[in-house]
Amino acid sequence: MRSTGPLAALAATALALSLAGCAGGANGELTYEDSPLGEYLSSAFGGDMSPEEQQKQIEEQQRKSEELMAECMAKEGFEYTPNIQNAGSVVSSDDVEWEPEKKEWVEKYGYGIVNSPFNQEMGDPGEEYVDPNQEYLDSLSESERNAFYETAYGVPPTEEEMSEDGSFEYDWENSGCQGWAQHELQGEDPWQSDEFAELRDKMSTLWSSTQDAPEFKALNAEWSSCMSDAGEPGFKTQPEAQQSISDEQNKIYEAVYGDGTEEVDPSTTEDPSKSPEMKALGEKEIALALVDLACREKTSYAQESLKIQFALEEKFIKDNKADLEAFKAAAEQSK
Repeated sequence: MRSTGPLAALAATALALSLAGCAGGANGELTYEDSPLGEYLSSAFGGDMSPEEQQKQIEEQQRKSEELMAECMAKEGFEYTPNIQNAGSVVSSDDVEWEPEKKEWVEKYGYGIVNSPFNQEMGDPGEEYVDPNQEYLDSLSESERNAFYETAYGVPPTEEEMSEDGSFEYDWENSGCQGWAQHELQGEDPWQSDEFAELRDKMSTLWSSTQDAPEFKALNAEWSSCMSDAGEPGFKTQPEAQQSISDEQNKIYEAVYGDGTEEVDPSTTEDPSKSPEMKALGEKEIALALVDLACREKTSYAQESLKIQFALEEKFIKDNKADLEAFKAAAEQSK
């Protein structure tokens, strides 16, 4: 499978939705909680767990992975101290207001890209991060450190092995001890098992092709016409408006840090998130998002898009009912 792409986006979206716990809509309006596929995805991504339970699960999985990695590195003749400092914390909807359909929220955050309520909730990073393996790495020669990293993470892909979008065909066998450790744990994860590989591919196709549905094309055309009339032409689909801000933000970061092919010392560079360019982009984001919101309201975009999406999901469930039930059963059994 690819390291990035529609499938990874699907998994991230499913997890985000399960964590967000969208509130039920008023007056019978649809919300993501009404997703027909949600019943199956929540089984794999913890939608029936509290934020505290999700956090505990994340930490436990990381602890197991790091212990396996240390075991693997020891067999290869290297010391490795399990690093359990990076377990991501779960932020629930009780902690953060995510209301992109409300004007007051959009006036403050836009799409939530440059200025995000999640950034405010997380606050200061706290104590400076210290790599538990740094002292050991400092004791190694340059060639020994290179061998350490290759053993731990595998040999980085060449330019020929990478696609135009920067993704590459992931193979755990070529990803060092980290790949081996993750593969060992994936035996407990139905989402990653070979048994459901075909289902994953079908689900990925479903989500990546949703915007191609005739109903969505008609809805986007109506929205696009509204945007042009309001002075924001050039967007054929609603997701393109938000993506345009993400693309510009990436360019600002790349201008400072590069494309990732060369190491850059952050201490010697200005923080791009606090630059005049980023401030201007934040203002542009809010202006664009407000026009977008007005056009979404005019076209009932949120409700209509959910109707279209859920209809496609219902058809998908009908065509893949047996596989989805098997996946749900396996996910519940693995808990």
